[in-house]
Amino acid sequence: MSAPSPELAAALASLGQLLGIADTYLDYRGQPQQVSRESQAAILAALGVDTSDLQAVTDAIRQLDVKGWTDMVPPVVVALENARPRIAVSVPLDLEARRIEWTVSPESSPTAAGTVEPPALDAALAAYADRAAWSGSASLEDLTTLAEGTVEDRAYRRVVLDLPPLPQGYHRARLVLDTGLSAGLDVIVAPARCYQPASGLANDAENRGERRSTAGSVWGIAVQLYSLRSADNWGIGDLHDLRELVRMAAPLGCGVIGLNPLHALAPAEPKRSSPYSPSSRQFLNVLYIAVADVPDFVQCEAAQRRVRADDFQTALHRSRMADNVDYAQVASLKLEILRLLYMSFRERHLQRGSERAESFRQFVAARGEPLRLHAIYDALDAHLRRRDPQCRGWPHWPMEYQDPASPAVDRFAREYSQDVEYFMYLQWLVAEQLQAAQDTALKLGMKIGLYGDVAVGADRTGSEVWSNRRLYLQHASVGAPPDALALKGQNWGIPPQDPAELRNQCYQPFIELVRNNMRHVAALRLDHVMSLYRLWWVPSGLTSSEGTYVHYPLDALMAILALESRRNRCVVIGEDLGTVPADVIVAMDEYGVHHYKVLLFEQTSQGEFRLPSQYAANALAAVTTHDLPTLCGWWEEHDLRLRERLDLYPSSQIKAHAHEVRTGERRALMRALVATGLWYWQEDQPLPIYSAALARAVHAFLGMSASAIALIQIEDLIGMIDPVNVPGTDIEHPNWQRKVPLDTCAILARADVQDILGAMQIARSGEHPNDPRFHEREFQERKF
Repeated sequence: MSAPSPELAAALASLGQLLGIADTYLDYRGQPQQVSRESQAAILAALGVDTSDLQAVTDAIRQLDVKGWTDMVPPVVVALENARPRIAVSVPLDLEARRIEWTVSPESSPTAAGTVEPPALDAALAAYADRAAWSGSASLEDLTTLAEGTVEDRAYRRVVLDLPPLPQGYHRARLVLDTGLSAGLDVIVAPARCYQPASGLANDAENRGERRSTAGSVWGIAVQLYSLRSADNWGIGDLHDLRELVRMAAPLGCGVIGLNPLHALAPAEPKRSSPYSPSSRQFLNVLYIAVADVPDFVQCEAAQRRVRADDFQTALHRSRMADNVDYAQVASLKLEILRLLYMSFRERHLQRGSERAESFRQFVAARGEPLRLHAIYDALDAHLRRRDPQCRGWPHWPMEYQDPASPAVDRFAREYSQDVEYFMYLQWLVAEQLQAAQDTALKLGMKIGLYGDVAVGADRTGSEVWSNRRLYLQHASVGAPPDALALKGQNWGIPPQDPAELRNQCYQPFIELVRNNMRHVAALRLDHVMSLYRLWWVPSGLTSSEGTYVHYPLDALMAILALESRRNRCVVIGEDLGTVPADVIVAMDEYGVHHYKVLLFEQTSQGEFRLPSQYAANALAAVTTHDLPTLCGWWEEHDLRLRERLDLYPSSQIKAHAHEVRTGERRALMRALVATGLWYWQEDQPLPIYSAALARAVHAFLGMSASAIALIQIEDLIGMIDPVNVPGTDIEHPNWQRKVPLDTCAILARADVQDILGAMQIARSGEHPNDPRFHEREFQERKF
């Protein structure tokens, strides 16, 4: 493509700026990079904008200008508590309006979604309880003018209307000029900071009655739930296993159990198992249901008889004993029995109107239209795949079903109402069991309980995207620019949200996403928190390195996050690894979002590991993560050899450099352990081999950190070497499948595991966890 004319280049830059598209950015080395005209045009095309010539680009700019003036008010305004919400109002001058009247209707029930209001919010709402709405009026002449303009031969004046401070919540405002012209908008009022529990406050008898409690210097265990083993599960770690882990870990001082995303996957395609590419982030993975714990199982003789059958028991044993989760086998076993349980539930409860039936109906009513659409999607997906196995997700469905609002979808929902209700029933079961696990954690004195995780996006063929087609763009994907580990950039394959459409929908998709993921946990991690500020878009047909950043309304999304966090009494952690813009760091600190610190990355510019006292206090700290090698794998350089075997090195020079860097990092870690009195070692001595003693020292080091929360991966407790996930691979490595080798009871009964957990408990209490005699013995045995 020939170079654009200066006029076209300037017009493209102007249009991109209006839409939040970066034309330059700083790469991982801090060097400025120019975005090509082809990339800008492709991003604009993904947004539905014609950029074929100068006239088309000029027309697109003009259309945005026209909309900006002809829309009387924006669709939504976000303000912080104790501040006056400011509304920009566009007034046609030919109307000769003189006054504007406004009315604000408060949300009818702040706790309707199952949230719990902190006392301060209860008091604020009580002060307004005797008023159905707030209202007022103002002279247009007295309002500050923001701008004046003319579009389509009509002159406008934009003024700012300041409302009085409003209580926290989601309100609806209506503005009316004295000429009769009117418009409505949402007004969201949020607290200044996310929920901040009182540091160190124990989960005593007084607050055990609450749904959530508080956290201080907490430590916990992080697990990939599917990876847990037990004598009772059906080949995949389930919510019964989670409750058992809670019961066994709480008496040891564990205050939090960290979980992988539990998002809904595709029941009709169970092999699509990545929790970071889910069908829907609003709902849960039904394969985590502990079937035997469902009350309907006790009442369903057909289900019990089928489970006792020899062929079923054989398949169950094979699934349970496998090294990796066989998702297809697990789904076959569980869904067969769950369908029988649903039929029993219909007969025994729904048809008789029992209390259990009423509980289910209340769940369905509370989750509303999003649950209905998700259930329709799962029912349609299963139905169409039975007819044609190639119908893998909605883009491959017949056209009549690709629009959730189509008559065909409505007809299907009516004709197959029991299938739709069945998938609602499954969501009810998994939500109940997850809440039971959190309730158990709090009853046993855990300071936090469950810690959830939200993926940065959803699979483009799944329920979440199908349910809101206007929000998600099909001709671009989210990824990352080139960096030291991925020199060609990354394409994660998930579709981005259109920032303008998100605003047009009054941020409701984000509100529901955060709210639904906070329902059953007391701490929530946002994967790639930088997505609240910007995302790297890769246009279809271009490489990952040819993308650019598209910006999102950071302050509005942070404010909403704070509001939902306070209502749900849920601590928020932002995964801020990699290249983090300064604006994101500032916003996280201002809004009280905890940082995410990984020990393996916590190094100074000189390559030394930061000492525990140098860790951020408002942070969650971990040794490693699911996308990184285990501690044992890192120490023994297994991950580097694995990357070589999977042909992930661009060159032999880069491979050699990686091994050289790792040797330096291991020596630096030893110096840090020595500096904190956790190990005996001198520079002229060889590095120790990996051992439980070394794992103890490293986790004690983490426990001594200033960070509010410290997590131990269950794989590192037992010295596992294989990673959970190898980024950049698909079928080459069994990502999201590998189980732990022992059941939870056996893991926590091991002496070396108890020693690691004991050291963590001592370190978190403020004492030094080192036992000199223990380390002296290790030192002598290894004859360094």
